[in-house]
Amino acid sequence: MPYPRWLARINKRVFNPGAIRKGRYPVLNHVGRVSGKKHQTPLDAFPTTSGYVLVCRYGPVSDWVRNVLETGEATLRVDGDEIPLAVPRLVALEEAVAALTTDTPHRDFAKAEHFVLMDRVA
Repeated sequence: MPYPRWLARINKRVFNPGAIRKGRYPVLNHVGRVSGKKHQTPLDAFPTTSGYVLVCRYGPVSDWVRNVLETGEATLRVDGDEIPLAVPRLVALEEAVAALTTDTPHRDFAKAEHFVLMDRVA
């Protein structure tokens, strides 16, 4: 079940800026589908053989999800490295888990219902 939208609005304005500065989470860099502005979103991201699984904590209507599905690309900052990603697709839990490279997903990975799979760009 996605987290409530009101929590997303609070996190976006209050907690996300600190999370981005501290660098504890992967940060998705994406462009607004309407505004064209650059955005940064800290999120849970897990490696796959071809790219990353991005967890949609607030469901598929989140701005970052809609932005990457519309533009078809983004970059992911992980441990200081910028990883270009493309070919986003919205998937369910089963496909996301099947794509993971590790046998042990994050402890609350399965609480989410929607995920975005993206491929690394060579």
